[in-house]
Amino acid sequence: MKRSLLVLITAAVAVAVAAVVAVAGSPSAAHGGVAAPGTVTVVGHGVVTLVPDQATISAGVETQATTAAAALGRNAKLAAAVVAALQQGGGKNIQTQQVSLYPRTADDGSIVGYVADDSVSATVGIADSGPLIDAAVAAGATSISGPSLAVSDQDAAYRQALQKAFADARAKADALGQAGGFAIGSVASAVEQSASPPPIVEPMAAAAGKVDSTPVEPGTEDTTADVTVTFRVR
Repeated sequence: MKRSLLVLITAAVAVAVAAVVAVAGSPSAAHGGVAAPGTVTVVGHGVVTLVPDQATISAGVETQATTAAAALGRNAKLAAAVVAALQQGGGKNIQTQQVSLYPRTADDGSIVGYVADDSVSATVGIADSGPLIDAAVAAGATSISGPSLAVSDQDAAYRQALQKAFADARAKADALGQAGGFAIGSVASAVEQSASPPPIVEPMAAAAGKVDSTPVEPGTEDTTADVTVTFRVR
């Protein structure tokens, strides 16, 4: 009886030790705690807030005619005028977004005409974005979307965010060391985990006739970075 009890106790201890080893080696244990013997793993977060310096707008043209060829032909002329206005207004990276042609039908389903749509985008500095919108409308654009605002040197902003993320990771590791009574040593590994910020879209006043230049306010944009760093424990 005593021999059987001893065997059961020994087996229970072995299971408990295995469970501790499994938890220590699991990914969930690697966040904000000792992940492996002699190391501690933390996640650092960095944010860089900048004022956008460029804007991308999309200008559209819609035309209607009784035949498909006529609708598309009129649309092509107006779209060419809009593209020329965007170029003269300093627009860069001019790109066609879409060209579409579809029938216009009556209540009985019969075709009574055709509608052609064309849209093109252009990127310009924030200061010139309002006048560029006005120029596109003056040239014949019937719709405007955007502007989508961004920081032109996004790579530099992201590198700054990475540096802040690493500094944050080090500060967290030092805090854990102070709480746990151990010292933080050199870096064992670092893994980058990035996420692109969503584009910023500012509201824009509709242009009708002769009006003042359309106002575009840049606001701010956050560039973020996250890094998982494993430090050696001294």
